[in-house]
Amino acid sequence: MSFLVLFLLSLAPLFHSSSPLPYPYNTSFHIDCGSSTPSTDSYNISWLPDKFFTGGSTSVVSEPLHFHLQHEKTLRYFPLSSGKKNCYNIPLPAGRYYIRTFTVYDNYDGKSHSPSFDASVEGTLVFSWRSPWPESLTRDGAYSDLFAFVKDGQLDLCFYSIATNPPVIASLEVVQIDPLSYNSAQTGDSYILVNYGRLSPGSSQWGPGFTSDPDAFGRSWQSDSDYRAGKSESAKVITTKEKITGTEKAPNYFPMKLYQSAVTIEGRLEYELPVDAKLDYLVWFHFAEIDSTVKKAGERVFDVLVNDKNVSRVDILKEVGSFAAYSLNYTEKNLSSSVLNVKLSPVAGAPLICGLENYAMVSADLATVPEQVVAMKALKDSLCVPDRMGWNGDPCAPTDWDAWEGVTCHTNKNGTGLVITQIELGSQGLKGYISEQISLLSNLINLNLSTNSLDGTLPIGLGLKSLARLDLSDNQFSGSIPESLTSSNLQLVRLNNNLLEGRVPEELYSVGVHGGTIDLSGNKGLCGVPPLPDCPLFWENGRLSKGGKIAIGLSCFLFVAVLLLVIYLFCIRRGRNDYDFGLPSDLIFAAKRNRYQRQKSLMLLEMESQHAKGLPSVPLNPH
Repeated sequence: MSFLVLFLLSLAPLFHSSSPLPYPYNTSFHIDCGSSTPSTDSYNISWLPDKFFTGGSTSVVSEPLHFHLQHEKTLRYFPLSSGKKNCYNIPLPAGRYYIRTFTVYDNYDGKSHSPSFDASVEGTLVFSWRSPWPESLTRDGAYSDLFAFVKDGQLDLCFYSIATNPPVIASLEVVQIDPLSYNSAQTGDSYILVNYGRLSPGSSQWGPGFTSDPDAFGRSWQSDSDYRAGKSESAKVITTKEKITGTEKAPNYFPMKLYQSAVTIEGRLEYELPVDAKLDYLVWFHFAEIDSTVKKAGERVFDVLVNDKNVSRVDILKEVGSFAAYSLNYTEKNLSSSVLNVKLSPVAGAPLICGLENYAMVSADLATVPEQVVAMKALKDSLCVPDRMGWNGDPCAPTDWDAWEGVTCHTNKNGTGLVITQIELGSQGLKGYISEQISLLSNLINLNLSTNSLDGTLPIGLGLKSLARLDLSDNQFSGSIPESLTSSNLQLVRLNNNLLEGRVPEELYSVGVHGGTIDLSGNKGLCGVPPLPDCPLFWENGRLSKGGKIAIGLSCFLFVAVLLLVIYLFCIRRGRNDYDFGLPSDLIFAAKRNRYQRQKSLMLLEMESQHAKGLPSVPLNPH
């Protein structure tokens, strides 16, 4: 499908600027792709230097003087050396956004060959460019725009090379809009509205970047003259400077200028809008009675038909009165032709129209589930995946294109997202390590990182239950084999020719016993299973083995236990001496000695008493 809408550059006259509009959304980016300096254009729009891109190179158009705005002269292109998929990744708050690109070739590379490439927004294919481009488009360039929801905090606008053609982009604009605009409350947030025609009957091209006339969403409006069919080419233009009520209001904020011009014709007014078949289209009609000669309801009545289906009967004065905005919309389901036909058929008076918009309702493609996006981006960084592999944007979306090079994806069980099932990156010159975030790839069946220069230890998260085939051979992985690998359903394990060491888990080695394939050769430090050597009892690979650590632990435990027992027994015995009043032997001896001294003193006192009474003294020692 070719979701390509071209707004060819027109040299519209300038209009006087209006006062700023009150608008509650203030997030916007205007990126001058390929430029290294900021600038402000003649319509007072500030342009950022090129940023948020994943790769590519810069250039300028071959004839810069042919373009009036600076952001139309520079460009970024993405050669195959940058990979087949390159993106602009712009951080944004969640919400709905108006996105407009300017694409130009103008033989910037001197090859006179306009490129073929596709572009996606948030993982959904939206634009297709096919060579050769029309001459006017090749020289003048074209604007394309759409409305999309951003839910994950980052807008991904990605480009896909076809063959060796480098995609190109000259400018990128992103403006936050009301999330309820264009009936999203009814249609939901899973559609991207791709512009297939935004017409302002009776006017030349106008809006931001074309004139100073404001549009709160940043929408550009183009003349309807190229889309009128049959006799409608001679339709009469009506304009007014009167104020139109009911404009600039939420959620669509349609500008007043849209309703200040109109076309009318006696008879049927008809438009033919080019489209792509097999899509649904949202068509918006804008009316205002700006002809003061129409004074009452019933004087101008007409039917609106889309592909000959009567959509509505319109009497503008009856609905809103004079100089007031009136809009209605209709959805054409599963269009089978390449033209959307719109007719205003008169019932009373001449039909009149102020604006016509047509949007393809492109259903948002399935995206990779968020946690696996996180895992793949972490692996991109840790494995040092080269730019040539194009690991940018969503790893699996859009489904119309292949996933990241070397990656295979499938729809998850409930059909709500895409998951990674295989990563085949053997012999790709990788030089990093395996991120622990690999544990988030819960659907991974096959992982092949063989014959690279990867190092570091094998992460615990590698033990995915879904993993059936693991080939990490011929790298420089070190450390031990994680026990977590034994919980997987591995049927093939190749860890040969690395720097792994330590005991091999017996459960892992049983893969070969049960009919699978396992190769651990070329790792001098591995032991424990045949034909590998036995692991030392207490010493292994220059340090204590697991058994040695256990033995030391048990010895320490026994020593501490014995020490505690001795202390306990000592405390118990001491406690008995304190409470049973038992006297130590030294104290007993001292007590006996004191008693003898007291008896001797009493005898001496008795003898001295007798001597005082005149009794004969008797020598104590007669000999």
